[in-house]
Amino acid sequence: MLCSDGRTRDLAGRAASGNRPQLSRRGTLLFAALCVIWGLPYLLIRVAVAEVSPAFLVFARTGIGALLLLPVAARRRQLAAVLRQWRWLLAFTVVEIGVPWFLLSRAEERLTSSLTGLLIAAVPLIGGLLTAAGGSAQRLDRRAWGGLLVGLLGVGALVGLDFGRVGIGPLVEVVVVVTGYACGPLILSRRLMHLPSLGVMAAALTLTALAYATPALLAPPARVQTNVALAILGLAVVCTALAFLVFFALIAEVGPVRATIVTYVNPAVAAVLGVIVLGERFTAGMGIGFALVLAGSVLATGRGRRADEGLPSSA
Repeated sequence: MLCSDGRTRDLAGRAASGNRPQLSRRGTLLFAALCVIWGLPYLLIRVAVAEVSPAFLVFARTGIGALLLLPVAARRRQLAAVLRQWRWLLAFTVVEIGVPWFLLSRAEERLTSSLTGLLIAAVPLIGGLLTAAGGSAQRLDRRAWGGLLVGLLGVGALVGLDFGRVGIGPLVEVVVVVTGYACGPLILSRRLMHLPSLGVMAAALTLTALAYATPALLAPPARVQTNVALAILGLAVVCTALAFLVFFALIAEVGPVRATIVTYVNPAVAAVLGVIVLGERFTAGMGIGFALVLAGSVLATGRGRRADEGLPSSA
């Protein structure tokens, strides 16, 4: 997890040592806002891909987000140090934004937003496996391994009980997305932790927008209806630029460890929004699977979690 300023570093140390600050009213409001903001992308992506290609959607989302965040990062002089670490910045950009946001958009051309959001809940599970496989100083105990098993059974329930509605193609795409979301925080915590968070995100969005500019502009959408245009703006302004600013504020308020709890809430928000707004069907498999994934994630990451283990998935 990146620490955006001195206060955040202090809070990170206090969180790691068990001396956590009480959740303030401001912290509660920021947490609630972020749960909703990062539960929205799945619905908005589902609406947008009805008319625009995944490449165009990623370009529009990251381009607008970069235009909003880049001037702020530049004014705070947070870009020079980030660019000096361009190799790790590029690696983070590819695995956290460039590839996942494209494949997520492709998957939602065929999957419902609610099911996609619930599948993304497996990110902490994959993160736990990667942490163990990478020889982290934080070893997984029996409780954590049991949590991983429960969570993987939940993923199986999410897919298996509704397999007739889930094609192998979009499922593989979501698996790649989940893996990317789990790898990104590891790069952040091990290679980019000393850099300003806002600078990293602004630079990553800019790089992604530049990468997708050519394919997006060579094949622009024939038309964009009002609801699709609003969905794209919502993804860029609310779910990207505003979301990261709220997240950094939440870290400063409650510390990075407690801030990551949003990971367990936004998939449920995504499922509820998909059912209520888009009229998607919520099945028994989705309910059972998400309950198991949530329980497994809590068990797998609930003990000994370090302050630098990463950002929640931002969809």
